[in-house]
Amino acid sequence: MRRAIVEFNLPLFGLKNVTLSESHALIKGTRGNYTVQLGSGVVHQEGGTMLNILPVHSQSRGKLFLPFVDEDPKTAEIMSKIVLLAEDKKIKDPFILDQIR
Repeated sequence: MRRAIVEFNLPLFGLKNVTLSESHALIKGTRGNYTVQLGSGVVHQEGGTMLNILPVHSQSRGKLFLPFVDEDPKTAEIMSKIVLLAEDKKIKDPFILDQIR
């Protein structure tokens, strides 16, 4: 289901540097290449290094996570990681930048 949701959302976000392979999203960023496991949300940089990108869940947010179609916060987390890494040149978080350099 998540694969279908990601596949549907990629064109909506204009992400042309993301492909899907079985249970992974393969991302070609400007700072590196990454994979996001669609079941767990685990992120690896090319070469096998795992990246720790932790979600910050908002309690004030409602139960609907548009445009993610389902109410599962894990789907929103995975889609957010894909968008973040697909546009990695815009990352400003020093913790994430230290990991991908």
